[in-house]
Amino acid sequence: MNMKKVVKIATLAAFTLAAVPAAWAQDTIKIGVIAAFSGPFADYGKQMEGGIKAYMSQYGDSVAGKKIQIIIKDTTGPAPEVAKRLAQELVVRDKVDFLAGFGLTPEALAVAPIAEQAKKPMIVMNAATSAVTTKSNYIARFSMTLPQISAPMATWAVKNKIRKVVTLVADYGPGIDAEAAFKAELVKGGGTVTEAIRVPLRNPEFAPFIQRIKDAKPDAVFVFVPAGEQSVAFMKGYRERGLAEAGIKVIATGDLTDDHVLPAMGDATLGVITTFHYSAAHKSPENAAFLKAFAATNPDGGRPNFMAVGAYDGMAAIYEVARKLNGKIEGDKAMEILKNIKLNSPRGPIAIDPATRDIVQTVYVRKVEKVGNEVYNVEFDQFANQKDPGK
Repeated sequence: MNMKKVVKIATLAAFTLAAVPAAWAQDTIKIGVIAAFSGPFADYGKQMEGGIKAYMSQYGDSVAGKKIQIIIKDTTGPAPEVAKRLAQELVVRDKVDFLAGFGLTPEALAVAPIAEQAKKPMIVMNAATSAVTTKSNYIARFSMTLPQISAPMATWAVKNKIRKVVTLVADYGPGIDAEAAFKAELVKGGGTVTEAIRVPLRNPEFAPFIQRIKDAKPDAVFVFVPAGEQSVAFMKGYRERGLAEAGIKVIATGDLTDDHVLPAMGDATLGVITTFHYSAAHKSPENAAFLKAFAATNPDGGRPNFMAVGAYDGMAAIYEVARKLNGKIEGDKAMEILKNIKLNSPRGPIAIDPATRDIVQTVYVRKVEKVGNEVYNVEFDQFANQKDPGK
């Protein structure tokens, strides 16, 4: 074989090999999931991953003839600069079709400009500050906003003769949103916020704040703190310092009695009233199927919470976009579909408001009660078709 033929064959082989990953990539829809999978908010990422697994176990790992590839990126958060760098890598190096995840608002805000510049649909599965969707035209949120769930809590409180309230919220975007929305609705109904307490996002020491609440002698304390360790710490302090015996009720967003940590909190949470968009105790065929799929795919995952549902619904939206675009994901076309999407979620019917790209959903009033030998958030009232009042 002469040298020209050798070169020709080698060149052809090189082109063939180079084409393999390119062709494979064309047959794949890539989703980059950015969240904290380690550090103080590790449960956020794990719950989202659990929801993604549950959805794919029910509906398969391919859609419109293309395989779905999930690329997990750990921010160790809250770490906005890390989230931004990871998003850049996902767009430039991995060439993802969707950015998704975002347990914490600061990380979602950091990634928004990347989504805008790259024209990549950004599926928010938790981050709950009202302003998040205003930061890029390529964001659609499938979780909730703090004003959306806080305002109904104030409406319920006024109707139930709770007038004098102290608020305690985490001192960052979602907490400030929750405080503002709750206060506005409470004052409108004739109530008063006698004291507004803000606590650090990282490792707050609740004891002195709880004593201040006890000294103020309100009818109730309205609470928003991130789900997990902080909700456990607050409820422990509330019981130990005798606020229940002093007649001070706890009313809160559902983060306080998060489904995932509620079994560990146990009877200390009995009687707590919250407003939220999802409870593991929600009665519907969709939720029964979700709980079954989550348990099967996450045997050590415990009880799924609202972040798992946000991720599950985010995946449902991605699959719907892929079907309607026949697997060819283009940012602007994808957003047109997302802006008008309606889904039957495990939490109930949901839709995206085309004007804001934010979720419209039912907000439930729940009370922590014993169901058998376990504590659950049992729904007893609801506010249907709630939009974000912060917009």
